[in-house]
Amino acid sequence: MIRKLLRKVFKRPATPARHEPALIPVERHGIRREQLSPAARKVCAVLQEKGFKAFVVGGAVRDLLIGQPPKDYDVATSATPEEVRAAFRRSRIIGRRFKIVHVMSGPETIEVSTFRASQDAESADTDEHGRVLRDNVFGNQQEDATRRDFTVNALYYDPGTETIVDYHHGVADIQQKTLRMIGDPRTRYREDPVRMLRAVRLAAKLGLAIDPAARQPIREMGPLLENVPAARLFDEMLKLLFSGHSLKCLQQLRGEGLHHGLLPLLDVILEQPMGERFVTLALENTDERVRQDKSVSPGFLFSTLLWHEVLKTWEQKKAAGEHSQPALFEAMDEVLDAQAGKLAITRRIAGDIKDIWALQPRFDKRTGKTPYRLIEQPRYRAGWDFLRLRAQAGEIPMEIVDWWDRFAHAGHDEREALIRQAPAEAAPAAKKRRRRKRKPAGAAGEVATDAPATFADDARDTPPPTP
Repeated sequence: MIRKLLRKVFKRPATPARHEPALIPVERHGIRREQLSPAARKVCAVLQEKGFKAFVVGGAVRDLLIGQPPKDYDVATSATPEEVRAAFRRSRIIGRRFKIVHVMSGPETIEVSTFRASQDAESADTDEHGRVLRDNVFGNQQEDATRRDFTVNALYYDPGTETIVDYHHGVADIQQKTLRMIGDPRTRYREDPVRMLRAVRLAAKLGLAIDPAARQPIREMGPLLENVPAARLFDEMLKLLFSGHSLKCLQQLRGEGLHHGLLPLLDVILEQPMGERFVTLALENTDERVRQDKSVSPGFLFSTLLWHEVLKTWEQKKAAGEHSQPALFEAMDEVLDAQAGKLAITRRIAGDIKDIWALQPRFDKRTGKTPYRLIEQPRYRAGWDFLRLRAQAGEIPMEIVDWWDRFAHAGHDEREALIRQAPAEAAPAAKKRRRRKRKPAGAAGEVATDAPATFADDARDTPPPTP
């Protein structure tokens, strides 16, 4: 530690070798300024008018090059966060590890970051495994490009001139469908192990092949994910599952040996014939909704990924003699607790997961007033969608799903007819009542009575009769 401090104090600051970027005109890359969001164009224009450099950077440029509409826009600039904040009335500075500015323009929020400097292992603040803990040093555009992870993410687009500034041949890598790391892959993975997950996600999403130099160390360095905060892993997992290519991502995670750091129970689930079919259907359904720009729920998807482990644990507890409902809730807690060490599933999402699971046994009850109460539940629709997935996987008959669909959309008279047609529940076996031993009359301190205990308890609150 002392040696590292002395190096920081006495080391002469290194001057990076000047590397001229490639300036790619619009005739070669084909991205017109009109394809960008109006808010992103405005942010760049305002900062450039004030004398700063400003570019749309990263994923938005990459997605436009491969023909996908960007989900959001980031801007990189030579202005400091305070200078950006002063330039826009509707803006705010956020972040601890590195300050960035959110600029609000209509319904859009543009994330603006100042150029950052790259740091070597000796000058950076790292943990014992080499993971960078703080990254708060401003730099120039070349340094900012060098510290980014992949070449396809180190592209800067100037809306004013419609030119792409490319320091690391990212445009060529996109054309060659290659995902290549900037710098030494082993060093970059030590700096931030989440980059291994990001490599898998981007390769699957963009249809790129991971460069062999970047792919080879992943299996060996996978254990570094153990040192990443659970909250960061959870955020990266959500990006992966809602990428529109979740099934391909999870398959590639298994191929690279990284799934143990995300979903330790995934192998167990996929090894079950019915479980594999169920998870595959759930992921395909999620991917289709993402591609159609429909809403998706983290709670619903995680409930599908972990359901068969809950089902197995629940059946084991019932076989051991536990009552069905308490056994289900115990199984739910055990499975979620097993994930808590790896994924920081929020309490709200965990609540959504439990609600969906807890509704499943209630769909078996189709008599009396139970169906009316069930369709009024806030999570009924999510529970029914989950029920349909179970039927599609062959876990339950599709007739149950169709019955509930008809019941939910029927009028009162048709609902009553459906209830009459529904098969009756199997009555639980009646418990044999133990005869209560009669105490002998006149026993010391006791009064002989045939009244039940509940009556005796009620009698305490009854005023005595008037004499």
